Amino acid sequence: MKCVVCRQAETQIGTTTVTLERADLTLVFKNVPAQVCPNCGESYVDEQTSGQLLRDAEETARAGTKVEVREFAAV
Repeated sequence: MKCVVCRQAETQIGTTTVTLERADLTLVFKNVPAQVCPNCGESYVDEQTSGQLLRDAEETARAGTKVEVREFAAV
């Protein structure tokens, strides 16, 4: 797909880091599969991966965690 930010390049399969913040929780996922623009670095995560990230964030918030960094693990 063409990058919607820079409109200069086609995205490529790669990985990205996703940071989610809500209230007192900061959750960082490393090595998340994504389409990444080689020109500007913008990344796009698919719907299934986004859903998993949000579910994991909800579980982490319920556990009372304040800050966590983890490797992404696809289910």
